Amino acid sequence: MKSFEKNDCGAKEGVFLGRQFPGLSKLVLFIGDMVIVAVSAWLAMNLVIAYSEVVLDLELYQRMLMVMISVVGMLVIFDGLLSLRRKKYLEVIIDLAVAMAKMFVVMMAISFFLREFAYSRSILLLATVLQFTGMAVWNGLWWRFEQDQLVTRRVMIMGNADENHHLIALLRTNSYLKDHVKCVWPDYTNGEWKRFIDDIDLVILSADMELTHKSEMLYWCQVNKKQVFIIPNFYELYCSKVDLDKIDDIPIFRPSYLRPTTEQKIMKRLLDVFVASTALFIMLPLFLVVAVAIKMDSQGPVFFSQRRVGENEKEFDIYKFRTMCEDAEKQTGPVLATVDDPRITRVGRFMRATRIDELPQLLNVLVGEMSIVGPRPERAFFVEMLKKELPEYIHRHNVKPGITGMAQVCGNYSTSPYCKLVYDLIYIQQCHVLTDVMLMLKTVKVLVSPKHSKGVDKKEAEPVRIS
Repeated sequence: MKSFEKNDCGAKEGVFLGRQFPGLSKLVLFIGDMVIVAVSAWLAMNLVIAYSEVVLDLELYQRMLMVMISVVGMLVIFDGLLSLRRKKYLEVIIDLAVAMAKMFVVMMAISFFLREFAYSRSILLLATVLQFTGMAVWNGLWWRFEQDQLVTRRVMIMGNADENHHLIALLRTNSYLKDHVKCVWPDYTNGEWKRFIDDIDLVILSADMELTHKSEMLYWCQVNKKQVFIIPNFYELYCSKVDLDKIDDIPIFRPSYLRPTTEQKIMKRLLDVFVASTALFIMLPLFLVVAVAIKMDSQGPVFFSQRRVGENEKEFDIYKFRTMCEDAEKQTGPVLATVDDPRITRVGRFMRATRIDELPQLLNVLVGEMSIVGPRPERAFFVEMLKKELPEYIHRHNVKPGITGMAQVCGNYSTSPYCKLVYDLIYIQQCHVLTDVMLMLKTVKVLVSPKHSKGVDKKEAEPVRIS
């Protein structure tokens, strides 16, 4: 066992609204948000009427208010803003800003396509600003309330400390999580951990723990009402989506293949063509601006192409806007981009932070080499390394690679290959048009979050190091 500093963490007792009545807690937060949306829209309309002396169809705005409330309500639910526990306040603000930006676009689209709902742009813009401000204050107050009432969890990690060093570091440095690692126990078999378990609130079972031991530990924690988190291994991942079947009267689980059906591929392709063609048409002016900025910033071509491994391990040329100096890997060979990488140009650093450099891949989507959503395509050099380290890596190539994906939405650029692979395989299990639409919408948050585009640490970027 590896012990940490003694600290009772000041665990609180009593009933917490979010813990004992999570549905009620979410309802209170949701009602507050909707009241702010309605009041802000009403206030914006009256301010514009008062200062511009325009005549408005009040009945129209009353009908549109219900549409606006419905749109914001769906976005709040969809973007996970009904629960603020164990989140950073900055993350809550970013989520709110993204949700309100989506609402503004949706309302503008409704106003444009349905002429009978012609909505004043000045009212909509003012309402959006007031709604964001009000919801930021309300969510900030509710966030503070939940943080103050949040019970610190005392954590035991079952597994090797060296294998779980990243998890331990995250739990110990991110104080907003209020998770205190009491000990890491590598040996389950000796039963000594039971002497400490009474002082534990949460048990985390690591991926390297044997399946039989996980089963026994799960049973013990359920009986003794201890919360359990499981870091999945690939066997558990395969079994995470199963169909219930039977042989005579014997119940069986039938795991699904990690490969989409022909029907799913056709629907996904139709969505890809529609989204890629529409996006290219809208973003053509941006392409011209970026091309000029790249040429003014550094010598070399505007576009950068590179061989990547796609569906069924067929190689293709991926296209990007050039973000590095010309011949960046001439001396080093294939290496991952690092934090403050000197090879990245000034314009390139901005494009990487905003993901603008990825936009030319819409051409790859149109010709059928890529999809909008899927596992990110990797170079053959790294693919061969990862297949030796992680044999399940071959399943990533059962679908077309994507511009964005579950690993990009849920992880960061520097997330470990193992964790990225888990996200990618979960996506393949859930491959569906609705899943793609959900991930496309969530990608908006990734674009405004710096941590998602941050390079790997230099110690992790050596050509022979993959985890």
